[in-house]
Amino acid sequence: MPDWHNADQRIDRWYHNMDSVFEAGSAVTAFQIEYDEEVGFATRRRLMQYACEDQAGDDDTPFALVASFMNPHDPYVALPEFWNQYVDDGIDMPETGVGAVQADPFSVRVLDGIGASAATTSAADIRRARRGYYANVSYFDSKIGEIVRTIDEIGQLDNTIFIVTSDHGDMLGERGLWYKMSFFEHSARVPLVMAGPGIAAGRIDSPCSLVDLLPTMLDFAGAGDLPMGQSVDGRSLAPMARGGDEDDGFVIGEYCAEMTPTPVFMIRRGPWKYIHCDDDPPQLYNLSDDPHERANLATDPACADIVAGFANEVAERWDSAALRDDVIASQTARRVVHSAMQAGQRTDWDYTPPRNAAQEYVRNHIDWTVAAAQTRFPPRDELA
Repeated sequence: MPDWHNADQRIDRWYHNMDSVFEAGSAVTAFQIEYDEEVGFATRRRLMQYACEDQAGDDDTPFALVASFMNPHDPYVALPEFWNQYVDDGIDMPETGVGAVQADPFSVRVLDGIGASAATTSAADIRRARRGYYANVSYFDSKIGEIVRTIDEIGQLDNTIFIVTSDHGDMLGERGLWYKMSFFEHSARVPLVMAGPGIAAGRIDSPCSLVDLLPTMLDFAGAGDLPMGQSVDGRSLAPMARGGDEDDGFVIGEYCAEMTPTPVFMIRRGPWKYIHCDDDPPQLYNLSDDPHERANLATDPACADIVAGFANEVAERWDSAALRDDVIASQTARRVVHSAMQAGQRTDWDYTPPRNAAQEYVRNHIDWTVAAAQTRFPPRDELA
């Protein structure tokens, strides 16, 4: 975990560094590929189990399933079949490369933290890393295709809503930055694609956030009016997804992680994005006029009222000093636990999925003819 008492200190053990850029390329396997292959297999198997349970009359309730893939993500290593879908000459370079815009103080800390400040990155390095990222986007797309095909095979394509999204983007060399850890668009903006019965084709420009997904899914399930155990942030996007009028949505963000000694806040409303950190000058961007965030308008006299309004909103919404104290207290407690866990036999707290291989496939626990009937879809008498 970060140490805000030593905010400039690198977290070497697992923390991002420029090796992901310099080692980008193609390989027949890698740890992220192994993981995603297992996710794809487990997803297909669970969907087929739903279908078999349904046909057996064991369970006809609706299902909700999350398939969480790692790609696209650094390190930018891709399977040859996807790497070869691209060529170096076809890879675009960053719109705002190193030196194209003046780095803000937080970006300077991130550049130092990932080792970019001390690295010499060639155009070939940048192009290769971006190619690997694009190749893994195509790989991820193929995994979505496998899931869609499976849903079609079990006869639920017209009865299933798909939501495709992500937890963060990647700077991919914009402003000289890589990975996430930023409220600039390439890092903070994520895809959100919905498809299925009742979903209108089109593009919605209203800003939204991942916190909107819970009320949206409840709305899709016809449970939007059910009482919650506690207050829930976000609003349902279902009315807009069904073709209704766009609302005046806005998004807030908090960053309490690496390379900062103080919380960083972001407000996105309409075309405006405002970024605040107690230790740094404010930032204001008009994304309609300046989608690559080249011009910080925070000191522009013409935007003085907008800046003042956002500053007041930050002060009303957040107690930055109190949040900082809470973060430091949490970091201190976790460092004590971490130190204790390094002594003696190591026992990690990572989640281990429950699995009993002796009860899978055909072992001694079941007659193969029973297993065949339970796992075959569609059943034999339904085959053409």
